[in-house]
Amino acid sequence: MQVFRKLDEIPAGFGPSVVSVGNFDGVHLAHVRVLKEIVGRARKGKTESVVVTFEPHPMRILRPDSGLKLLTPTAERLRLLEKTEIDAVLLLPFTRDVSLMSPREFVQQILCDRLRAVEVHEGYNFHFGHKAAGDVSLLTELGRELGFEVVVYQELRVRGESVSSTRIRDLVQAGEVDRARALLARPFSIRSTPGRGRGYGAKYTVPTINLSRYEELAPKDGVYITQTRVGGECFDSVTNIGNRPTFGADSFAIETHLLDFHPLELTPETEIELVFFTRLRDEIKFASIEQLREQIGRDIRKARHYFGLMRQKTGAAEVRP
Repeated sequence: MQVFRKLDEIPAGFGPSVVSVGNFDGVHLAHVRVLKEIVGRARKGKTESVVVTFEPHPMRILRPDSGLKLLTPTAERLRLLEKTEIDAVLLLPFTRDVSLMSPREFVQQILCDRLRAVEVHEGYNFHFGHKAAGDVSLLTELGRELGFEVVVYQELRVRGESVSSTRIRDLVQAGEVDRARALLARPFSIRSTPGRGRGYGAKYTVPTINLSRYEELAPKDGVYITQTRVGGECFDSVTNIGNRPTFGADSFAIETHLLDFHPLELTPETEIELVFFTRLRDEIKFASIEQLREQIGRDIRKARHYFGLMRQKTGAAEVRP
């Protein structure tokens, strides 16, 4: 997959192309539906399949006070897009100049002049251009005038839920990671590197791995059944997100206990991925360390039972997201 990080990186004469424009936060089920279609159409027509997306997310420029946290930071978004077998991604810097482009300017300068679009595929609620003045109706009109076809996709619903990045963010923030999984078509996960803990786990309860500070979207505080991938190894795990109130002064942390722990060589650059399957409980302030230790034991037994059932159901030695 080619990645162009500015317009000038697109080779002269690139295309023709089948294009979809959007933020693609989460690269969820509705996104994948569109992307699979444009990959197939591009291959059939011997053209390029292209995603146009933005860095940073436009909301962070247009509404910096919104506090938007992403389901998938840029590196993860690109990893997920590559899995769809898209030929190229234009990761367009969302600058003031881009934000001021009229819908016609955006279509003419980027879709037509640079990408030589022959088809543009968008969701029913797609908006573009300065102040989001363009919609799929205007896009269709511009397509007739400028020589490309527009394909519009209607809302996708799964288990009664609208598949959208906003809805998935709401579910993750509420701790409902199992419901978010249905809309993502995979478990929600986060990637980070090791952080320095305060030693409570190893000293008082069970050994844990702490994540370094994570700035994007994490599930609601609480305890979750997870898998933890450390380098090339994958462990069943139980993860706590929160402030560890039993130990006194609040100190937010994301810490995970590996069920079949063995010593690991961690460097500051070691990638850790936490994959969230389901929420067990709220974070609780216990009256004593012993009560906390007993609760952690119960959490671990529930997690082992969960993974045992999943392996029995799938017949696989490893539960794969």
